[in-house]
Amino acid sequence: MTEPRPRYVPPEGHARLRLTVAWDGAAYAGWQSQPSVPSVQDVLQEAFLRLTPGVFRPVAAGRTDAGVHAEAMPVHVDVPAGFQLPLPRLARALNAHLPSTLAVLDVEAAPPGFHARFSCTERRYVYRLLRAPQRHPLWAGRALHVSAPLDVGGMNAAAARLTGTHDFAAFATQEDRQTVRELRRLAVVPGGDLWEVHVAGESFLRHMVRGLVGTLLLVGAGRLEVGAVTDILASRQRSQAGANVPAHGLYFSGARYDGQDGG
Repeated sequence: MTEPRPRYVPPEGHARLRLTVAWDGAAYAGWQSQPSVPSVQDVLQEAFLRLTPGVFRPVAAGRTDAGVHAEAMPVHVDVPAGFQLPLPRLARALNAHLPSTLAVLDVEAAPPGFHARFSCTERRYVYRLLRAPQRHPLWAGRALHVSAPLDVGGMNAAAARLTGTHDFAAFATQEDRQTVRELRRLAVVPGGDLWEVHVAGESFLRHMVRGLVGTLLLVGAGRLEVGAVTDILASRQRSQAGANVPAHGLYFSGARYDGQDGG
C-alpha cells in the first residue's frame, strides 16, 4: 500500500500561496537561483519583495535547466499572514513588476499541506519539433527544426519500449542520484509541420527528457533500430544513447497533485 505523502505547513506567521507561472526559457539560466546569472526564482522573488517584505523564496514543481520554457509551472510562495493585497489582484500586481519573459497566470490560497515540489505526483513535458523543409523564424528558439523525414511509427515503437520503470542512467547527464525512474508516457504526436513529443512521470533525471528525445530522433531518421533502445537501457552508458536535443524545444507543460485541491 502506498504511503501517504507528508503534509507541509508554511512557517509560523505566514500563509502559503499557489501560483501558476509561465516563462520564456531563453532569458534565464533555469529556475534555480544561481550567482551572477538571471534565474526565474530570483526574478519572481524580487517582484514579491516589491509588494511585501518577509516573503520566502518561491518553490517550483520542477527545476528546469537553462533555456527550457514553462507553460504552466506550479509554484508556492510563503507570504506574511498580514499580506493585504487581495488574491484576485495579485497576479496583475506581480506582472507589473516582472519582465515580458515571465508572467504569473493565476494565484490562489494553497490547499492545506501543499508543497509545489514534494506534493507533486506527476510532471509533464512537451518537446516541439518543426518538421518542415525550411526553418521558420516564428519558431526560432521555440522548436527544433528537423528537415529530414521521420518515421513516426518507429519512434513510437521505440518509445513504447522505454515506457515503464527502468534504470535510465544511459539517458542522464552527470547524475549522482539513483537512476531508476517510472516513465509513464513517451509518445510522438505528429501534427502538420509541428510535431510534439509528450513525456510524463513523477520525476526525471538531469537531461533525461532531452536524451530520450535525441534517441527517438535517431530511430526516426533510421540511424538506430527500434530494438536497440532496450540494449541502451541495459548498458547504463550515456555514450550509447542519442545526444541531448537543444533546450529551446522543451516546455514544462503541467503537473498533477493527487488528493489536493486544484491538482
